[in-house]
Amino acid sequence: MGGEIHPSVAKALGLLGLGRTRVVPLPVDAQGRMLAEKIPPISGPTIVCVQAGNVNTGAIDPIAEICRLAHAAGAWVHVDGAFGLWAAAAPSRAHLVAGLADADSWATDAHKWLNVPYDSGLAFVRDPHALQAAMAITAEYLPTQSEFRNPSDFTPELSRRARGVDVWAALHSLGRSGIAQLIEANCAQARRFAEKLAAAGCTILNDVVLNQVLVSFGDAARTTRVIAAIQTDGTCWAGVTVWQGRTALRLSVSSWRTTEADVDLSVAAIIRAAQSVA
Repeated sequence: MGGEIHPSVAKALGLLGLGRTRVVPLPVDAQGRMLAEKIPPISGPTIVCVQAGNVNTGAIDPIAEICRLAHAAGAWVHVDGAFGLWAAAAPSRAHLVAGLADADSWATDAHKWLNVPYDSGLAFVRDPHALQAAMAITAEYLPTQSEFRNPSDFTPELSRRARGVDVWAALHSLGRSGIAQLIEANCAQARRFAEKLAAAGCTILNDVVLNQVLVSFGDAARTTRVIAAIQTDGTCWAGVTVWQGRTALRLSVSSWRTTEADVDLSVAAIIRAAQSVA
C-alpha cells in the first residue's frame, strides 16, 4: 500500500490476524499518490490496497495501472475509497477513478458525503462467494436456509442496526443526478476556498482535486495558533493535520447544506484569524 494510505487499513490487517508489520509501504508523490512503478515483484498471496481519496489531499492512486500490474502477478486489489469512491458519481470527477471497475473489492463510507449516521460503511466484493465464505456463520439455532439474502452472511457482525435503510433513503431521495450535484458542488466549493485563501496570501499545500484543502499559515507554531483562533471564532470548523512534514489546516467540504455564501463567510473568518495571530 502507499505510504500515505489511511491507518485504518493497517488496523484492519491487525484485526484479521495478518499483523500490521506485514505491510509493505510504497513511495508516493507530493500529493500522496502511490507510485505504481515502485511496486516490487509480487509472489504468493498478496493484497494491493489502493486509495481513492487521500484523507488530506483528496488524491487518488493510479488505479488502472496498479490493477494491471497486480493482476498480472495474481494479486488481489482492494480500493479504500472512504469518500473518494463517490467521485465516480460526478461527471467532472469520474476520470480520477479510471480503472476502478478492475479492482476485486471496494470500501466506502456513506456517513461522509451522503451525510447519513456513523457506521454506515459499505463493502463491495466482485466475487460474492468469496465474501460469504469469509463472513458467513452457522449455528444450530440460526436459520441458514432461506430464499432471502441473509445479511449476517456478508458482514463481520452477526447482528447490527439496519444502517442500509439510512443509506437507501439518502440514495432514493437524491437519485443519481442529486448525488452528482452534491459531489460537484462540494468540489467546486473546495476550489473556491483554495482560490480565495491563496489570493489572501495563505499557502495551499495540495492540488484541489476533490473536496479537501490543506492550508498553511507559515511555520507549525503559527499555523496551530491560527487554527485555534478559527475554532474559537466558531464561524466554521476545521482541524489540524500534518502533511508530509508540514502542519496545516485541513478543510473538508462534504455537507449538502454548504453554499457559496457559507464558503465566503468561512474564508473571511479564516483570514481574520490569520491576521490576528502574530
